[in-house]
Amino acid sequence: MMAMSCKDGKGIMDNGKYVRYTPEQVEALERLYHECPKPSSIRRQQLIRECPILSNIEPKQIKVWFQNRRCREKQRKEASRLQAVNRKLTAMNKLLMEENDRLQKQVSQLVYENGYFRQHTQNTTLATKDTSCESVVTSGQHHLTPQHPPRDASPAGLLSIAEETLTEFLSKATGTAVEWVQMPGMKPGPDSIGIVAISHGCTGVAARACGLVGLEPTRVAEILKDRPSWFRDCRAVDVLNVLPTANGGTIELLYMQLYAPTTLAPARDFWLLRYTSVMEDGSLVVCERSLKNTQNGPSMPPVQHFVRAEMLPSGYLIRPCEGGGSIIHIVDHMDLEPWSVPEVLRPLYESSTVLAQKTTMAALRQLRQIAQEVSQSNVTGWGRRPAALRALSQRLSRGFNEALNGFTDEGWSMMGNDGIDDVTILVNSSPEKLTGLNLSFANGFPAVSNAVLCAKASMLLQNVPPAILLRFLREHRSEWADNNIDAYSAAAVKVGPCSLPGSRVGSFGSQVILPLAHTIEHEEFLEVIKLEGVGHCPEDAMMPRDMFLLQLCSGMDENAVGTCAELIFAPIDASFADDAPLLPSGFRIIPLDSGKEASSPNRTLDLASALEIGPAGNRSSNDYAANGGNTRSVMTIAFEFAFESHLQENVASMARQYVRSIISSVQRVALALSPSHLSSHAGLRAPLGTPEAHTLARWICQSYRCYLGVELLKSSGEGSESILKTLWHHSDAIMCCSLKALPVFTFANQAGLDMLETTLVALQDITLEKIFDDHGRKTLCSEFPQIMQQGFACLQGGICLSSMGRPVSYERAVAWKVLNEEENAHCVCFMFMNWSFV
Repeated sequence: MMAMSCKDGKGIMDNGKYVRYTPEQVEALERLYHECPKPSSIRRQQLIRECPILSNIEPKQIKVWFQNRRCREKQRKEASRLQAVNRKLTAMNKLLMEENDRLQKQVSQLVYENGYFRQHTQNTTLATKDTSCESVVTSGQHHLTPQHPPRDASPAGLLSIAEETLTEFLSKATGTAVEWVQMPGMKPGPDSIGIVAISHGCTGVAARACGLVGLEPTRVAEILKDRPSWFRDCRAVDVLNVLPTANGGTIELLYMQLYAPTTLAPARDFWLLRYTSVMEDGSLVVCERSLKNTQNGPSMPPVQHFVRAEMLPSGYLIRPCEGGGSIIHIVDHMDLEPWSVPEVLRPLYESSTVLAQKTTMAALRQLRQIAQEVSQSNVTGWGRRPAALRALSQRLSRGFNEALNGFTDEGWSMMGNDGIDDVTILVNSSPEKLTGLNLSFANGFPAVSNAVLCAKASMLLQNVPPAILLRFLREHRSEWADNNIDAYSAAAVKVGPCSLPGSRVGSFGSQVILPLAHTIEHEEFLEVIKLEGVGHCPEDAMMPRDMFLLQLCSGMDENAVGTCAELIFAPIDASFADDAPLLPSGFRIIPLDSGKEASSPNRTLDLASALEIGPAGNRSSNDYAANGGNTRSVMTIAFEFAFESHLQENVASMARQYVRSIISSVQRVALALSPSHLSSHAGLRAPLGTPEAHTLARWICQSYRCYLGVELLKSSGEGSESILKTLWHHSDAIMCCSLKALPVFTFANQAGLDMLETTLVALQDITLEKIFDDHGRKTLCSEFPQIMQQGFACLQGGICLSSMGRPVSYERAVAWKVLNEEENAHCVCFMFMNWSFV
């Protein structure tokens, strides 16, 4: 073979096919690769000119080098990803084996107890039961009680309480002290949040979770100890004393306050001992329990407006994982004193499922969120760091909770009512509350609001799932909001002076939802709402201004059992600074029957259960109606307004009437969304399963066969019921739009609703042009005459937008004219194939 020697360190080329680069050449190429992994041909030629050391190498060879380099980088990343997945699966396998061992112990314990109780029932002549053979730790049928005499408040006494707390916590986390059952609705698998269980038959409410997180144990403990940062109901945790222990651990005395979730119940507080220590195997343990008078330890007197609740031995077991990260066991066990709330609310305080969602799983989600942020880019939505976005979410939630609870130590005082106690009015004039509101803005006007007013109320809802109601409130703001009030709220925060809302001078233009951030599992969204063309003063009627809201939305997953749904928002300035003043208002809907309700995996506004026609279909529909009829929830509404003190009575009257109008609107919407009224309510589309839906499905399939010459559905029965069912479950997104000057969608199958991220009720508010980008709109305009003349058109792949603004790619699309029985055009149907979110 011929070989060409390149002198001066310029490498060796073999027949023009293989180049052996020198270290100097590799260094030059690597520098460019880090600047630009995929240089253009012009850039490669420029590189040859700038680096004489590469002058003897052809541009084609340099192109091949970059291709190989990118391939090696891709293989390296894939190998790293597979190693990480392998480590995760290994750790998960270890966790599952431990869980299996624990369950076997629990089975053995139950077998032993069953034999003991059987023997006890046979010996009915015994007057008393011999408890000498009973274990101190049972399967959860008895409350765990201290077996030691009361101790004093000395360090030795506190250490004794701490060691006992540690033992009882470990018996719950890895032993059989509590009978655990799987949390309803939890999906298994390596991508799940973890193994979540709730208690069965023990005192109070308890939840347990095991999971993997990509953080070191000390960092995990640091995050979990900062409870207000991830537990939204936690108002404050005060560390009153810290005592080091001889084994290198620490004992802390804590006072913790929790917000009340609704206006109908008082807040809770806890007097706690927290013990942190490192075990012999290197595991880090943080355990807590309430200090009671029976232990003769340090006491904390009752605090006004709070009910003292009890935390039974709980905590976190954090073990280092091979290859990095941690395996964590979380146990939350509380007695929330349900006797102190109205009977209708007691299920909320007696549900282990609610505790698991609000506390146990919230801790795991926070850890996973921070671990993801550490491993990925530090800049997310709108150029903000994840920590800044989380801080905004926390400020919204905390501000709403503060307004809802109205604690006197924060400056809130109650105003007299107007004789009807359905709406409570609170006023806050404290300087701390107004910090951030008295600012000068770009227009030069100082904000003159010197007080804040909160109007709040609670109502009981029947027969409507919280997630569905919240979704409607989010997507259809104009159905309940008064743009005059919103404009006043924005003006009171942003500029001054502002006048009270009088006659309506404008109306809502439209609402645009701008996504800002979301959590890993999409259970919480932070977004900016742009209300276009909102007028507040007569001048605005000539040139309406846009208004912006920062909005936090959570609990929209209908299948998540025990989750409360929240929609919290606050007006913001267009500059949207991180320290922007926030006066949150909003809704909180809490299910009261979460422990009993059965979650249907595909329950949506379309009433998918009505797809089952005939005897089976009637049974499904009736079951759904029965479940819906038995569901109850409590909705709490709180709205805050900044105002000038001399306008207090007028603002209070306006706020009271506004909240009452919202209550009326919510009741109307809840009635419309309830399963028993969906089919008869005139304002909403008829659900699937009605004769109109069956007829439309038949027209869609007949028109497709007529124009394209093939069947739309692979296999279906002759009946229209079977056609509708098959069309509904079709894998491609199928949707119909009206033949109007401004076409709007009138029908979509399940895939279509998923693609548009909407529901059948909200579907008719989406226009055809809104889902296409500029290129898609131009293509559609050019093809539309062909659709009407020829009957169909095939569209090339492209990008469209969901109702939430997320881009959706599709491989190709087909549009065809749908004809009715008289052969007249009824609507146009679109089918998007192989779509996915970008």
